[in-house]
Amino acid sequence: MSYLIKPKTYKRLLDMKQTERGIKQIKDFFQVNLSSELRLRRVTAPLFVLKGRGINDDLSGRERPVSFPIKDLGEAKAEVVHSLAKWKRLTLADYHIEPGYGIYTDMNAIRADEELGNLHSLYVDQWDWERVIDEKDRTIAFLKQIVVRIYAAMLRTEFMVGEAYPSIKPSLAQDIHFIHAEELRRQYPNLTPKERENEITRKYGSVFIIGIGCQLGDGKTHDLRAPDYDDYTTIDPQTGLPGLNGDLLVWDKILDRAMEVSSMGIRVDKEALLRQLELSGSEERKELYFHKKLLANELPLSIGGGIGQSRLCMLFLQKGHIGEIQASIWPEEMKAQCEELGMHLI
Repeated sequence: MSYLIKPKTYKRLLDMKQTERGIKQIKDFFQVNLSSELRLRRVTAPLFVLKGRGINDDLSGRERPVSFPIKDLGEAKAEVVHSLAKWKRLTLADYHIEPGYGIYTDMNAIRADEELGNLHSLYVDQWDWERVIDEKDRTIAFLKQIVVRIYAAMLRTEFMVGEAYPSIKPSLAQDIHFIHAEELRRQYPNLTPKERENEITRKYGSVFIIGIGCQLGDGKTHDLRAPDYDDYTTIDPQTGLPGLNGDLLVWDKILDRAMEVSSMGIRVDKEALLRQLELSGSEERKELYFHKKLLANELPLSIGGGIGQSRLCMLFLQKGHIGEIQASIWPEEMKAQCEELGMHLI
C-alpha cells in the first residue's frame, strides 16, 4: 500500500533543470570520494543473474524478484537483481583483489513489492561496494572505521552542493553516533523499531545502528536480514553483543523523520553462514553455487554494503519525494497530491 508523507511546509529550492544538474554533480563527486576513501576500483555489474544459484540478494526473504525466461538458454529463468551483495564477493575472488582494496559499481534494481512513498520506489539505484579484509578486521571497531570514512565522503559532498547552490544550507551532523540495536531497544523499550530509529536520529542527526538481524533481548530483531551475506550473529569480543553489520540513518528535516541511506556489514565467514542458515531454517541453500564456494573457502573475507544514490541526492538537494530525483511509476493519486505540494515528479 502506497503512503505519502506531506511536509507541513515545502519549498522547492531548485527547478527541474537545476535538479538534473545537481543529481549528476552529486553522483560524480560522491563516487570519486567513496572510491578514494575505501580504495575501491569501479567494475561493471549485471542487471540480472540466473535463478537458483544463490547469487541474488534475498533482502529480508519476503520480496519477490522480477524474473523472465531466456530463449537461448532453454527457457532458463533470470532474475533482476535486488542488490549485488553476493555477486560482489564472487567478483572479488574472480579479480583477485588484495586485502585493503575493493570494488564498487552502479547497482540498478527493480523491487516490485516495495510500498511506494516518499522514500520507496520500484526502481532502486545505489553504489554497491565490497572490500577484501583480513581475519583481524572482523570486529565492530573496524566496521566503525569504514562507516566514518563513508560519512566523511558524504560531508564533503554536502559541502560541494552548498557551494554550487547557495539556497541549500547544510543539514548533516558533523559526527555520527553509534549504537547497538539492543542498546537502542533498552533505551526505548515501548517503541517499535522504526519509532526508535526516529527518536535516536532526531536526537543525534546521524546514527549507525549495529546488529541488524540479530536476536535482541526481547526475542525479536530490529529488522530482518537474509542469512547469507551480513554477519549478524558473531559476538564482538569488545562489546559482547552479536552482529557485525548495521544501517546508517540521517535526519531528513524535510520529511521530519529518519532516512536510511546505507546498509553495510562484515560478511559471513564459513562458521557464521552455517550458523545463520540453521537459525533461519535455510540449510538447503548450502547446495547453491555461491554457498558452496563460500563453504569451500574459495571466497575472500569481506566487508560491503550499498549506498542509495537517489536518497543521497534527495537529501542533499532537500527534496520531499524520491520521484523528484528518479523516473519511476507512481499511483495517480500520489502524483496529483505531490503536484499540489510543489513536488514535481520526474
